[in-house]
Amino acid sequence: MKPETLNFFDKVYGVVKQIPYGRVTSYGAIAKYLGAARSARMVGYAMNNAHGKDVPAHRVVNRKGLLTGKHHFEGTNLMQQLLENEGVLVLENQIQNFETVFWDPSIALQKF
Repeated sequence: MKPETLNFFDKVYGVVKQIPYGRVTSYGAIAKYLGAARSARMVGYAMNNAHGKDVPAHRVVNRKGLLTGKHHFEGTNLMQQLLENEGVLVLENQIQNFETVFWDPSIALQKF
């Protein structure tokens, strides 16, 4: 990967590490916060590459609250289990109280 891609990934990890326990955000919200609003897919690639980096990737979902990244976690329902352990209600791979638990980095954090 190109160095600038890894730098973007590091910025993504920095944001994801700040998502509070019991809250979630979306790939697009992270991309928008980082000034790359059309790069939600790159945020997804960063999450796929987050294994072993102490990044709570389970807290990042798609814009509708779907657990689209669940197949990147070991085990059958690990992403859902991690979220439920934090009090997030998940039914059929979708967060049920999405508006309530959604964390927007553009509101919560100062810009990079």
